[in-house]
Amino acid sequence: MILARLIGRAADTARLMVGLPSYDRYLEHMAERHPEAEPMTRRAFFRDRQEARYGARGGGRCC
Repeated sequence: MILARLIGRAADTARLMVGLPSYDRYLEHMAERHPEAEPMTRRAFFRDRQEARYGARGGGRCC
């Protein structure tokens, strides 16, 4: 059990390092902190995180 949890955390860390936050953790956060709000779909969440990371929203951040 401890090994599985450790592997899961390592995988989460690796995803965050390459810009792929956990959708499941996002859903948990929304249920706990914002129960009145409808969470984004998986596709919308991924798009939102990519735009936030690479600056597509505010007018062209270069590499």
